[in-house]
Amino acid sequence: MNKLKTLMTAALAASLSVTAFTAQARDFRLGLITPQSHIWTQEAQGFADDLAERSDGEHSVSIFPAQQLGTEAQMVQQLQAGSLDMAFLTIAEISNRIPDFGALYAPFLVEDIDQAAALLRSDTAAGLLEQMPARTGLVGVGYGMAGMRQILSREPIESAEDLSGLKVRITPFDPIRDFYAAAGAAPTPLPLPAVYDALANGQVDAIDMDYDSIRLLKFYEQADNLVVSNHMIFPMVAVVSGRVWAQLDEADRELIRASMAEHADNVMARFQEHHAAWGEDLRQQDITVTEIDPAFFAEAVEKWEGVWAPKAPSLAKLRETAAELAD
Repeated sequence: MNKLKTLMTAALAASLSVTAFTAQARDFRLGLITPQSHIWTQEAQGFADDLAERSDGEHSVSIFPAQQLGTEAQMVQQLQAGSLDMAFLTIAEISNRIPDFGALYAPFLVEDIDQAAALLRSDTAAGLLEQMPARTGLVGVGYGMAGMRQILSREPIESAEDLSGLKVRITPFDPIRDFYAAAGAAPTPLPLPAVYDALANGQVDAIDMDYDSIRLLKFYEQADNLVVSNHMIFPMVAVVSGRVWAQLDEADRELIRASMAEHADNVMARFQEHHAAWGEDLRQQDITVTEIDPAFFAEAVEKWEGVWAPKAPSLAKLRETAAELAD
């Protein structure tokens, strides 16, 4: 009897051990709005491969690009509910919930893409991530970006007055909407997959976009006037559902945090590396290129600051940090 009891105890222990291991193994789901060919999606797949390797196959990640799981707003809701595990999100959707993140979209916060990357890697920017769990139910593990914002238009833009009344496609969030409204334009939110046709049929007159997306998605085929302004950073944040995070042990949290942050940072590094070449590639197309400086948007920037300085208390510290990085 004792021998049987010992065998049963051993079997039960082994069974519990296997169950515990199985419970820890996860196939995570990661959503994005970018197409398969985009750098964000490529690095998301890199993270999936890396996590599988580092966990010795215990964990896997299924990637859902191109809004397969819905808009970013819908994905945030899924993350909050725990039905989606992870995402690479624009800061746009986060700033809609935490206005302080809108400070990262301050017009002419930085001079170029290298300063932008340095700012996103700073302790000041990292401090913003600490607000996310309590206020969104998400855990932010690191930043990426989508380059600097430019303006591509169907008709030439030679002065700030030329923006008056123009329907400018934007990502749907308040900081960029307020910037174009201050410039006299008509900001028009549209999902990325709808932009090409919207330009083709005149639904929008211009778009706010980075070099890579303009080049990759061939938007210049429908709008042949490029205003090189570098007027805003367009940050990305790699996030994990807070509900999912709470289910993970500390070792898995650190494994995911390290790998995910590394691949988000790879996104920044790749945009830094290719930014100049992509700009030159666009200049080789049959388009008109106009370069402007911050003075072009001086009035709009002043109006934007008046709205956002009270709403985004981190703005002053971010500008201070950016200035230090420029020196």
